[in-house]
Amino acid sequence: MSTTFAQLGLPKPIVDTLAKRDIHEPFPVQAATIPDALAGRDVSGKAPTGSGKTLAFGLPLLVNVAQAAPHRPRGLVLAPTRELAEQIKHELAPLARAADRSITAVYGGVRYTGQKHAMRKGTDVLVATPGRLEDLIEQKVVNLSEADFIVIDEADRMADMGFMPAVRRILDQTSNKRQTLLFSATLDGDIATLARKYQNNPVRHEVESAEADTVEASHHFWLVEHHDRVQHTADLIEATGRAIVFTRTRHGADRLSKQLSKVGVGSVSLHGGRSQNQRNRALKAFSNGSVQALIATDVAARGIHVDAVDSVIHFDPPNDHKDYVHRSGRTARA
Repeated sequence: MSTTFAQLGLPKPIVDTLAKRDIHEPFPVQAATIPDALAGRDVSGKAPTGSGKTLAFGLPLLVNVAQAAPHRPRGLVLAPTRELAEQIKHELAPLARAADRSITAVYGGVRYTGQKHAMRKGTDVLVATPGRLEDLIEQKVVNLSEADFIVIDEADRMADMGFMPAVRRILDQTSNKRQTLLFSATLDGDIATLARKYQNNPVRHEVESAEADTVEASHHFWLVEHHDRVQHTADLIEATGRAIVFTRTRHGADRLSKQLSKVGVGSVSLHGGRSQNQRNRALKAFSNGSVQALIATDVAARGIHVDAVDSVIHFDPPNDHKDYVHRSGRTARA
C-alpha cells in the first residue's frame, strides 16, 4: 500500500492543499526524508534534479518554522540560481499560505526595492541566492541570527559555481540551534566537508529520480560539418518538437537564437546576461508555445522547470559528464 502525506505526519491544511494540486502520494525522496525532518533531525539527501526534493524539504520547513520578526527570517533556503530560487518560492507559496507562513525570494538581477520592503515587513521563510543574500546582510536588511531551519539545495551546483565560501559565511551567521537539511546530487568532497561542519549527526538518504522508472530518454550523436550545425539543429527541432538547446556562452546563445529564427525556427535565449524580466518573458514564450526552442547556457538553465520538452540538443558539448546528465534530464523530467 502506498504511503500518503498524512501518514508522513503532515497537518491536514497542507495535505488538503497538496490534494487540490492533484498531489496525493509522496515521491521516494519525500517519503524517506519528511518524517526525519519533521522530527527535527538534520538530513543529508542525495537526490537528482526532478526527484521531488523541493517538497521534501519545503513541507517540513513550513510545518516546523516559527513566525518571524521584521528583517529576521526563521527559515532559510539557499539556492544556486535565481531561477531555482524563484521556482522554489512559486512551488511553496500556496503551501505557505495553508501553513499560515510567509515566503519571499531574493536574488540578483532585479532591484533591491521590493526585496527590502519584504524584509522590513517580515518573512518567515527566505529563499535566497548567496550573492544577493550577502548584499542584504551587509546592508543590514537581513539578520540571520534567529534563522533556525536551514536548507541548502543543489549543494553540488553551489560548489561548482564557487559559492561554498559564501555559503559557509552565511551559515556561520545562523542560529547555533538550527536544523539543517542539505540536498545534493553528490555527497562527497566539498559537500561532505560542509555537512561535517554544519550538520549535527545527519540522517542520510539516497534516492533516484522520481521519474527514473517511468521515463526513458534516447541519446543520439551526429557528426556534422561546423557550417551545417545550425541547419541540422533547425531540422532536429522541426522533427522532434519543442527543444531546449544548450550552448557554452551567452554570446553563443544569442547568436544561435537569431540564426534559428532566420531559418524559420522561433527561438529565444536564456542566459545570465538577461534581466529577470527578460528571462521571465523568454520562459513564458517557450512555455506557451510562442517559440519552438529555448537556447540556454548551463548556469541559466539550472532550476528552470518547463513541461512537455520533446528534446534536448547539445549544440556545444558540455564541460563534463555532470552537465551532460543535468542537461539531458530536462527532457527526462518532461
